[in-house]
Amino acid sequence: MKPNRRSFLLAGGMSALAASRAMGANDTIRLGAIGCGGRMRGDLNAADVGGGFELVAGCDVYEPRRDEIRERSHDLASTHIDYREVLDKKDIDAVLIAAPDHWHVRMACDALAAGKDVYLEKPVTHTLEESATLINAVRNSKRILQSGMQQRSWAHFQDAVDLIQGGSLGRITRIRTYWFQNYQSRTPPKPIDTQLLDWKRWLGSAPDQPFDEEKFRHWRWFWNFGGGAMTDLFTHWVDVVHWAMKTDEPKLVETMGDRYVFDKWDCPDTIQSILRYSNFEAGYEGTMVSSIDDGGLEFRGTNGTLKIDRRGFGVYREHVKGENPVVSGRSVEDGTIAHVQNFFACVRDRKEPSAPVEAGVAAARAGHLANLALRRGEKVTWPLKPTPPS
Repeated sequence: MKPNRRSFLLAGGMSALAASRAMGANDTIRLGAIGCGGRMRGDLNAADVGGGFELVAGCDVYEPRRDEIRERSHDLASTHIDYREVLDKKDIDAVLIAAPDHWHVRMACDALAAGKDVYLEKPVTHTLEESATLINAVRNSKRILQSGMQQRSWAHFQDAVDLIQGGSLGRITRIRTYWFQNYQSRTPPKPIDTQLLDWKRWLGSAPDQPFDEEKFRHWRWFWNFGGGAMTDLFTHWVDVVHWAMKTDEPKLVETMGDRYVFDKWDCPDTIQSILRYSNFEAGYEGTMVSSIDDGGLEFRGTNGTLKIDRRGFGVYREHVKGENPVVSGRSVEDGTIAHVQNFFACVRDRKEPSAPVEAGVAAARAGHLANLALRRGEKVTWPLKPTPPS
């Protein structure tokens, strides 16, 4: 795709950011990491690309992950089992939170109260009821909270949203979202050494239960800790839907799914959901037992269809022969890099981040409603109807 307004804006913005760093060494953000598993590893790797920060402290209930923080920081970062010790450190400006979902709101609210800016991994909430708590905590503070919806900082997603909002597709009535992964093909990991794990602390507010390695590794697929595909994967795509369509509240949701292969899980390994908004429908389909096609979105309009994933996008016109898109754009880097840098820029200039708390809450809410429809076995309307007294 030829250089456009956004590419020039991005280039200018990155140049300005680089210049601001060059103006003073005191610009360095002092960072704490809370929940130092695989996703935190990815966030810190992305942060390393742009730089401009110092890892001051890390917290995890599993000792080998604390060892990783010490190694990454060349023994300069302190390590902790209790995340509140990180928040108590006066020299920390901001924290990245990548703990399991059931800890997100509690940790974020405590961090905001401690005067820290927050990068909070998605889904930002674990329940519908937590939505107001998190929004109020952010808006009643003077702190920055970036939701981990990195598509909002990804250049080709920004270009695609510009095209959609500019009317290039005509009247959009149907949006398909999908994500296919295969957990069967994953390399068997090294067994967890329970002597090095504080399981009770990891459980936190979840019901007390004996250690289970499947739950510890794949916590996203158990209701006590996560919400399955709808809050892990769909939440990314529905955020793009909300962003592009300028609406974020489905009116009616219906879901079906089951555990066909991973019968130890609570959540379905295969699922599909339909969400009806005021003037369009959005659907999700996916399975964790087949990875062909990976994940993406299709915006289908009266004049054309836009297909997008994390590699790029293409626009296909109605009544135009041929399989090649008439407009396309490609990704040049992982959007997490730009998203973390957007967060760092907002920590410095106190501007609103690209994925504010309301966007994160709305994306999580769509996933929660889909799961509620699944678990109730019925269509769910939003706002929820009060439960009649028994």
